Amino acid sequence: MNSVISVGIFNGYFPYTLEETILKLKQLGFSTVQLDLTFKDMNLSPQTLTKDQCRRIRDAFRDANIPICVLSGYTNIVHPDPQERKKRLEDLKALIRRARDLGTAYVVSETGTFNPHSDWVHHPKNKTREGYEETLRVIRELVQVAYDYGTVFLVENYVNNVIGSVDEILRLFADLDYHPALGLLLDPTNFFCEENIDNVDGTLNQILDLVSLLKDRVKIAHAKDIKKTEVQEEKHAQLDAPESHTFRGAGAVELPAPGLGILNYALYLKRLSVTHPNIPLIIEHLDEADVPRAKRFIDEKLKEVGA
Repeated sequence: MNSVISVGIFNGYFPYTLEETILKLKQLGFSTVQLDLTFKDMNLSPQTLTKDQCRRIRDAFRDANIPICVLSGYTNIVHPDPQERKKRLEDLKALIRRARDLGTAYVVSETGTFNPHSDWVHHPKNKTREGYEETLRVIRELVQVAYDYGTVFLVENYVNNVIGSVDEILRLFADLDYHPALGLLLDPTNFFCEENIDNVDGTLNQILDLVSLLKDRVKIAHAKDIKKTEVQEEKHAQLDAPESHTFRGAGAVELPAPGLGILNYALYLKRLSVTHPNIPLIIEHLDEADVPRAKRFIDEKLKEVGA
């Protein structure tokens, strides 16, 4: 089976106008994009986003032959403050309703944490039955909105969030009866923590076994890296970008750009190309200056494994 994995990036790493951003992505040779609604020349609040704005963005990327593969809706869907959670969920639902106008069927978010101070730091409630059931209710609600609007809501797990492990992902899909409007955005680095980072290949194989089990529910893949760190607190880069793009890890694992850590990319991409030979692969966790290096790294690894 031939593999034609397309390599993309978040446009949020390019703090420019719509046209300037597309020009840079085209010059860098990207063939797809994960869309952040962050262009400097447009007011793109989820609640006021219009069909005309969506079509302008969609058509501009399509004219450049850089189709939008997924829409970023990252937020803490179980924020412990009720009013803040309500606002975040209303914004996310508004994006789900507009996804098709933007030319994609997919909207992604993390599964959240009950920590009141951070979207990525663990909270004891995250791993309780109560916390899981509360999160399940929220995700079921989001999946129903996606279904009603002909889209698919993608969850992206993270080890410190409510849904973090392989078993937790499988439980979520089973409890939602493998709903057709629920999918997974695969990022193997999001599974790593202090307990498993010394067993990179073993952990990575376990993660990729999950991909085989979920099959066509895995719609998008991410490309960043992992490395051990002595800095335990939440880590952020200094960028003109949304907080979801400045985040670089929490606890004993740092999450740098692809090629700057210890993830076995040959193993990752070889197995991914077998199960999902046409999946979009989105580079992240870097600044604009590092983009050419990161893309060369990914392109060379794909050639190395024949994908």
